Amino acid sequence: MDDIVLQQSLEGITWLEPGRRALPGVQPLGDADWLVVDDAFAGQMRLRDDLISGLPQEVYAQEPEAEAAAQECLDLVLEVCSGNPAYVVGPRLVYRPDGVEVVVNRERPLLTIGRLIQEDICILQRRGREHVLTGAILCFPSHWTLAEKIGRPLTRIHVPVASYDDDIARRVQRLFDGIKVGRPLWRANILRHAAGVLHHPRREAEPDPSDGKPLRFLRSERQVMTRLPKSDAVVFSIHTHVWARDTLPDSLQSAYFS
Repeated sequence: MDDIVLQQSLEGITWLEPGRRALPGVQPLGDADWLVVDDAFAGQMRLRDDLISGLPQEVYAQEPEAEAAAQECLDLVLEVCSGNPAYVVGPRLVYRPDGVEVVVNRERPLLTIGRLIQEDICILQRRGREHVLTGAILCFPSHWTLAEKIGRPLTRIHVPVASYDDDIARRVQRLFDGIKVGRPLWRANILRHAAGVLHHPRREAEPDPSDGKPLRFLRSERQVMTRLPKSDAVVFSIHTHVWARDTLPDSLQSAYFS
């Protein structure tokens, strides 16, 4: 399984400016697309297919209470794909832009979503005072594992993140509470990695494998938060991009690797 799928261009990547890097760095999505098909689509989807068939227990989890939200999310994904001429969407089959046929399995909605789009999908639902991760298809984790996060609230999910302090936790919870139907929000992060693999899990107790190694890859996640109107769940989507350092313009190499 080849876990390295690199972007070939910077087209459409508008968030590498320094002003985008403050946490939580959230912007209205506006008229921009929620789901994106980019130049890494075919390679990323081959990897997603392999992970879903070979390691489903690592990339998929869903609690019973997330079933309605997962079904609603699948309906929304199919609706968006139907509006993209690169897809052919039928009631039982979907042909992706790379020509691969995907069966619409209503019994496993998140697994179906995982084979249709490049984005990873996390479902968060209000439970008590916080939003809790109740379901996800997560093929491309960056230094975390779904097994340690499923069923956990936002504050517990971010325990290993040093910059995620109490103030940011309160701001993020207010943000999730304030997401309106039809008014999605987005942000992006920027990470430097020693390895270019997309499927990059790491348990909380494990050391960072990049420590002491040259950082040769820039990884960025375009994260969109949208509220589902029927279930009231928040869908947190993650579109992952990876570039080799030596393919970036000198200005970006200086900004992120100096």
